[in-house]
Amino acid sequence: MELKVKALRPGERAEIVGYEGKDLVYRQKLLSMGLTKGTEIKLLKVAPLGDPVEIEVRGFNLSLRKDEADILKIRRKSDG
Repeated sequence: MELKVKALRPGERAEIVGYEGKDLVYRQKLLSMGLTKGTEIKLLKVAPLGDPVEIEVRGFNLSLRKDEADILKIRRKSDG
């Protein structure tokens, strides 16, 4: 099932399965940061008002604004 990053709890992992919306500028920005299909991410923190979120991707920490994170379509990874 495809979800958005906001559906994750801190510590949960997911795989990027696609992108939502037609804003190519944001999509290109995400791709340039290494957020490509098949990449595993881990939600680290969510700011008190939900913006920004901090994720771990490819061994580094990355903060995304809510509107950027909402473009990502993800699939939750099961433990084990």
